[in-house]
Amino acid sequence: MRSPRRGYALVLAAAAAWSTTGLWIRKAAESGGFSALSLAFWRDLATALSLIAGLALLRPAWLRVQRRDLPWLVALGGLGVGTFHVLWNLSLLHLDVAIATVLLYSAPVFVTLAARLIWHEPLTRPKIVAVILTLAGCVLAAGLDPAAGLSLTAGGLILGLSAALAYASFSLFSRHMTGRYSPWTVLTYGFGFGALVLLPFQLLSAPPAWPLPPQTWGWMAGLVYLCTILPFGAYLSGMLHLPVSVASILAASEVVFAAVLGYLVFDETLRGWQVVGAALVVAGVILLAVTGRTEQTVKSA
Repeated sequence: MRSPRRGYALVLAAAAAWSTTGLWIRKAAESGGFSALSLAFWRDLATALSLIAGLALLRPAWLRVQRRDLPWLVALGGLGVGTFHVLWNLSLLHLDVAIATVLLYSAPVFVTLAARLIWHEPLTRPKIVAVILTLAGCVLAAGLDPAAGLSLTAGGLILGLSAALAYASFSLFSRHMTGRYSPWTVLTYGFGFGALVLLPFQLLSAPPAWPLPPQTWGWMAGLVYLCTILPFGAYLSGMLHLPVSVASILAASEVVFAAVLGYLVFDETLRGWQVVGAALVVAGVILLAVTGRTEQTVKSA
């Protein structure tokens, strides 16, 4: 039985956990000597192997999928995980972090439009307003000053939007598969195929120096379990209770959690526009929650 309240809680918890990813990536890369592409590969591979071991031990039946669904799972892992990580890392290398972040969080627009076309999810006025509030809030919360000029080339724009499309594809392919399999099955195959896509790129990046220092194993464990397995599992579980468009919009609250984390942990300054941006994203989340509850009440009446 669907529970929108549980869905909101799960997706927001996932966004909060994802917001700490930068901390774990930074520490793992610094202590272990990983390049961006190398770290993405080992993260995906460790995630897939952990999930395979966990399911083999606890729920071996969940490792079985129908042959007809393999193309969907390959697309999910290849595009929504592996290709996304490559494009996201390239965006961070060639664009300002704030601009790359803002372009990435155009993904809810793509998800909302695709969900309307594919699954006929209603494109309500509150949902449109929530998308606009979230996008505007992400622009400001990411640290882009609206009074400052943006240095963005056509190539950079294409790169950033391509990363957003790949990011959006994860939600869209997952939406199709979570109705047929457990979220943990979907994640296992998604990250497994994602690691296979990233494997050839290891020839282009410097490998880490083995054996890894003891502290690196701790940072990698946090990255894999706290920033990947748990939040992705929570996000896919949340999609069992929410429309995919709503889940995608809620996930954009990650940028707000990240801004607050930067302020509390890294002593980063929150400028006035960032506070306004955070408030806009929160307003979009509240609007979705209130209207979703109202719609649920009307349907139950």
